[in-house]
This record gives sequence, structure tokens and C-alpha cells, in this order.
Amino acid sequence: MTGRGIVLLVLAGLLLAVAPLVGDRYVVSVLTTVLWFAYVGQAWNVMMGFSGLLSLGHALYVGLGAYVSAALFVHYGVGPWAGMLLAMLVSVAVGTFIGFLGFRFGVKGVHFSLLTIAFAEVARIGFDHIQWLGGSGGLFLPVEAGASDPLNLRGSPTLFYYVILALVLGALALSRVLLHSRLGYQWLAVREDPEAAEAVGVDLFRARMTAVAVSSALTALGGVFQAFYFNNLFPEQVFSMGRSIEIILPAIVGGIGTLIGPILGAFILTPLGEGLTFLIEAGGLDLPGLKQLFYGVALVTIVVFRPEGVWPWLARRLRLVRQPGEEG
Repeated sequence: MTGRGIVLLVLAGLLLAVAPLVGDRYVVSVLTTVLWFAYVGQAWNVMMGFSGLLSLGHALYVGLGAYVSAALFVHYGVGPWAGMLLAMLVSVAVGTFIGFLGFRFGVKGVHFSLLTIAFAEVARIGFDHIQWLGGSGGLFLPVEAGASDPLNLRGSPTLFYYVILALVLGALALSRVLLHSRLGYQWLAVREDPEAAEAVGVDLFRARMTAVAVSSALTALGGVFQAFYFNNLFPEQVFSMGRSIEIILPAIVGGIGTLIGPILGAFILTPLGEGLTFLIEAGGLDLPGLKQLFYGVALVTIVVFRPEGVWPWLARRLRLVRQPGEEG
């Protein structure tokens, strides 16, 4: 990244840091939603963007993280910071099991994607019938009005805003470290040409399983945040195919395989979607599915006009990254 790019990145971080101090409750709410999609989009990007594994059922890991941490809190009084560890372990265990089935039995490409969808759907149906977790009626977390307890993620919207901002920055830093590590270069080699990567000594199974483990663990943290932010969980919402699509859209729009792409994509899609919803409600219209239609149109537009995503094009236009052949 060029000096100009670093300066703009720092300024963007500072603006996000002071946003709750100047914005009202609604602005903080929208920004929290944007950052949540930026975070889970970055987590999904580890699998698809870095290692070329297309998962269309990533809502599975959101739901597992959310339900495990929420159940521990509701039934046993275990706080989210401790509950997130078990939530991550459960998600990693399920993710690696799916990966084992896929990679050991040669399930590739679109068939692997269908496998991820199948497990998410099984979870949606299964959790709908587990009464200990609320079943179809939902699992509700206790809320005490006016309480401020950061150790249990109880507090104002501003508290949750800074938590998700920290998660986004942490995921960005971790992704950068991984991408420039030996493992990251192996992922890129596997993504570009698995046969060639294997020929030069890359363990395809190990590299792919590691990508699944990292991605599922990170996504589970997003589920923990969702559970304590909204204080209610419904299987039809948490594990839905629509949620999986919303998770992958930021990375596709912003730029798959890039570090900034998922964040930029979330800042493009989510405010536009929220604005569309606001206009529909303000006009007194009843147009179910219009938001999903908007996302579909946005996706088609990006695929046709900017197939590599918005970030690579924007970075070149504004000279935020070094061009091939430039020194320094």
C-alpha cells in the first residue's frame, strides 16, 4: 500500500473511532450492522478469497457461535468472553468435519458449496426442534434496563459498536499476517492451481483444513456478538440461506481475496440496503423481498462491470496501492 493509502486508512479508522461521539443512536446502529457484515465477510474471505473454497452455508458458524454462547449464558451464567472459546471450538469441530468429508472424498467446487448449504439447512431444521435452546419460539437472553456490564456484554449500543470495531480491526490485522505468512502463500497457491501447488510440496488437505478452521472460528465470534447484541435467536433467521448470502456479498462486491474489499463492500451494501428499507417504510409501502432484489441487482452489476470487485479498481484509480514495476 502506498503512503497515500496508509494515510487514508488511518483517517478512516479515526473517523470510525469518533463516530459514536458525533452520531445519534440510529447512526451508531447502522454502523454497527455495517461493521458486523464487514467482520463476517472478512472471515468468509479467508476460505474463498485466500484458499478458493466456496462456502455458501457460512450462517452455520454464525448460528453455532450464537447458540453455544447464548445457551451457556442463559442456562449456566457463563459470560460471553468465556463462552466464545467453546463457541469457537464447536464451530471449528463442525467446520473441520465438513472439510474432512469434502476433501477426503474428493468433493470439489460447486459440490463442496452444496455440502456447506446442506449442513446449514440441517442445523436450521435441527435447532428448530431443540426445546432446550428455545426451538422455533426462539432463545432470549436476559436484559436489564440501564445495566452496564462489559464483562457480560451488557450495555449501551456504543459499547457494542466499539466491540465490533475492535473485531473488525483484529480480523483485518490477522488476515494480513496470515496472507503474508508461509501458510498464506500456500493458500494462494492452492487457490490458483491445486495440482501445481501439490507438485511443489504443498499439503492440500492440511492447507484447506486450516483455512476452514480459521474461517469457522472467526465467524463463530460474529455469532457470539450477534446473540448478545440482539438478545434473541431464531433458527429460521440465524441459519437461513439468506443470511449466508448476506455474509458473502460484502467480499464479492468489495473484492474477493483482498484485505479491504469485505470492509468496503459492507460500507457500500449495508447503508444502501438500510436506506432503501427506510424509504419503503416512510412511504408506507409493503414490498417484501425488495431488499433482496436490490442485493441481487448489486451483485449482477458488480459481476458484469467490476468482476474483481470495487476495491481493486478504486485502489488503482486513487493510487492507494503500488503498481507493478514501482519501486519502494
